[in-house]
Amino acid sequence: MAQFGDALTTGADLVNAAERAALTALKQLDGPADLVCFFVCGSDTEEVTLAGQRVMDLAGIARTLGCSATGVIGGGRSVEGQGAVSVWCARLPGVEITPFRLDTVLEDDHLAVIGMNEPGPRDRAAILLVNPYEFPTHAFVRESTAALGGLPLVGGMADGLHGEESVRLFCDGEVAENGAVGALVGGDGVLGTVVSQGCRPIGPAMTVTAAEGGLLLELAGSSAYAKLEELLENLTEEDRELAARGLHIGVAINEYADRHGQGDFLVRSLTGADPETGAIAVGDVVDVGQTVRFQVRDAGTAEEDLARRLADFGAEHPVGAGLLFSCNGRGADLFPHPDHDVLAVRRVLGAEAVAGFFAAGEIGPVGGVNHLHGFTACLLAFTR
Repeated sequence: MAQFGDALTTGADLVNAAERAALTALKQLDGPADLVCFFVCGSDTEEVTLAGQRVMDLAGIARTLGCSATGVIGGGRSVEGQGAVSVWCARLPGVEITPFRLDTVLEDDHLAVIGMNEPGPRDRAAILLVNPYEFPTHAFVRESTAALGGLPLVGGMADGLHGEESVRLFCDGEVAENGAVGALVGGDGVLGTVVSQGCRPIGPAMTVTAAEGGLLLELAGSSAYAKLEELLENLTEEDRELAARGLHIGVAINEYADRHGQGDFLVRSLTGADPETGAIAVGDVVDVGQTVRFQVRDAGTAEEDLARRLADFGAEHPVGAGLLFSCNGRGADLFPHPDHDVLAVRRVLGAEAVAGFFAAGEIGPVGGVNHLHGFTACLLAFTR
């Protein structure tokens, strides 16, 4: 039977906080852990490194995986922007754990990623933590579904309170400043993933009739910019305010569905618009013939979407614990308090231990395809 533990501690002495968190989490198990994941937020990069090393020292024979972050999740709460360490540990009988470390090498005129293990027949998912400042995350995740035989990736982009120079990755006793780290996890104890994008569609669904890479040129036979203007003019005052804070666009997951409502889209940010050319820039490649629909996000929509997706997953799976990767824009910036996502997971799924971090970009599958997201909550669930 699987067992789990988690703890989150704060304090000016980050190494001491790491020790307290690790010992508290490990004491919740009846024996040695098989997997220990941890996340460290601190203003002193050297202390972040030492804190991570201290957790790995205390983990014993367990496989270890962790990273720096601007906020951490664990112990039923979340802490942003201050010294804190979250530790999650598990005894996972029958679950195979295969750590890996990814680096890039220059091959001809492009970067190639090396170090990824080939998934075995029992592998159910891969946890992935990356340094977003120099690892080709978007390209790697985009190609991963085909390259890994459909294996789900779940995780996030690490960060630090001082940006690029403060990112640290931890894997099996080693510390890395670049690349990516992760672990293949396989066996019946790994249940699967939940991804909540937390957006609500507005306006009609439209077919892309002209596009070029990440530029939408025409929607339903008219200028994409003109369609956007038309949409904004017909919005309610509330939705217009939400659109002003950040408008998104959803690309239909299933083109053959009779209707495309909330949850039926892969959500992407709008990154620009040009009234002269009529083009709208999207944070992904969109092809002619695809169905799109504009989207807005607010706390109520994000809360409803997460609760519904968790309930649907929990109705089919006996969840005991999970690793949670939430966008760094989903904490106190979106909700009244930073604890929203972890409390929702614990409440809806009845999970014993839920820990993770606030990511600079989240990784998880939508429609059976791995994607890099923003403003999303991604959960890897384990059985009781």
